[in-house]
Amino acid sequence: MPRHARHTAGLMRSIYLPRTADALAFAMSTYGIPLLVLATTRSATLTGVAFALEWVPRLAAFGWVGAVVDRRGASVVFFLASLGRMLALAAGAVVLSLHPAGIVASATVMALAAVTGVLTEFSYIAAETAGAAAGRRAGPQAHRVQAVLLGIDQTATLAGPALAGLLLLAGPPRMLAVITVLSLLAALLALRTPPSPVAPARAPKNSTGAGLITGWRTIRSLPALGWLVTGLTLSNLATGFLQAAGPVIVVNHYGQSTTAVGLVWSAAAAATLLAVAVCRFAIDRLGLWPVGAACAALGSLACLAVSQAPDYLSYLVLVAILMSAEGGMTVVLRTLRSRLIPPDRFGSTLSATILILLLPFPVAGVLTAITPPDALGHVITGCAVLQAFGLFLAFARLRTDPALRT
Repeated sequence: MPRHARHTAGLMRSIYLPRTADALAFAMSTYGIPLLVLATTRSATLTGVAFALEWVPRLAAFGWVGAVVDRRGASVVFFLASLGRMLALAAGAVVLSLHPAGIVASATVMALAAVTGVLTEFSYIAAETAGAAAGRRAGPQAHRVQAVLLGIDQTATLAGPALAGLLLLAGPPRMLAVITVLSLLAALLALRTPPSPVAPARAPKNSTGAGLITGWRTIRSLPALGWLVTGLTLSNLATGFLQAAGPVIVVNHYGQSTTAVGLVWSAAAAATLLAVAVCRFAIDRLGLWPVGAACAALGSLACLAVSQAPDYLSYLVLVAILMSAEGGMTVVLRTLRSRLIPPDRFGSTLSATILILLLPFPVAGVLTAITPPDALGHVITGCAVLQAFGLFLAFARLRTDPALRT
C-alpha cells in the first residue's frame, strides 16, 4: 500500500471515524434533548429550561475543560466523556421505558439535558485537540485534515437534527438508544486516537483562568474584534432563542411533528454550508466589510420576518436565510481574528471569544421558559430588533477600520 494511502487509512481509523460518531451524537443530543423534553412533558417552560440546562454546564466547564484535556490527554478524555455520555443515555432510555410520563420521566429528561451538555463539551474539546494534533503531524497536508474535520462537523449538523426528530417518532427510548450506540462507538474508536501532548505536572493550575483574562484583555485592546464580537453576541441571542423556542413554535404553533423541527435546522445547516462557500469567494473579490455588512443586513431582515411567518415552510426558509447570514458573518469573524490576534495570545483570546459568543444561549433558554407560548413571536421580534441594532452599530464602527478594508 502506498505511503499516502496508509496515512489516510490511519487518519480514518484514529481521527475521522471517532470524530464522525461523536459529532453525530453531539448534534442529535443538542437538538434532540429539547425535543424529547417537549414530547415527554408537553411543557414549553420545561423545554426552555432544558435548553438552558444543556448550555449552562457547557459554559461553566469551558474555563477548565481545556486544562483537563491538556493534563490528561485528548484520547483519555475523549474515551471517558463518550463512555460517560453512553452510560447516562442508556440509563435514561431504561427509565423512560419504565416511566414514559409523569414526574420520573420529567426529572429524567431534565437531568439528561444537564449531564449530556457537560459531557459533550468534554468530548468536543478532546476531539478538537486530537484533530489539531493530527493536523500538526500531517505537516504540509494539515489543511486537508482540517477540511475533512470541518466537513464531518457540518454534515453531522445537517443530518443530526432531522435524524433525532425522525427517531423520536418511534419513541423517546429508541432515540436515546441510537445516541447511546453512537456514544459507545465514539468511546471505542477513541481508544485508537493517538495520545496528544500533555502539560507538565508542575504547570500552574490557574493557567486556564489566567488565559481567559488574557483573552478578554486582548479583545478589549483590538476595537475591530471587540465590536464584531459584540454585534455577533447580540445576534446569537436571537438565533439562540429560535433554537430554544423552535420545538414549541413548530409543534404547537404550526402543528407540525418533531421531525419537522429537525428539518428546520438541517435546512439551515445546508444553507450555511452554501453561504460559507459563497462568502469566501465574495470576500476575495469585495473585501470583509461589504460581505459582513450584507450578511448582517440579510440576517436582521430575516429574523424580523420570522415572527410574522404565516406557515411552516416560510418559517423554515426564513430560519435558513438567517443562519446562512450568520455563517457568512462567522467567516468574517474567523478571518478578522486570524489577522488581528497576536500568535502568542491566540489560544486564550479564541477561548474568551467563543465563551462570550455562547453566553446568550442559556439566556435564550431562560427566556423561552418564562415566556407564554402565545407571546413567543413578540420575544422573537424584540430579539430581532436588538440583533439589528447591535449589528448596525458594529459594522458602522467597522466601516473605516483598516482591518476590514481588504
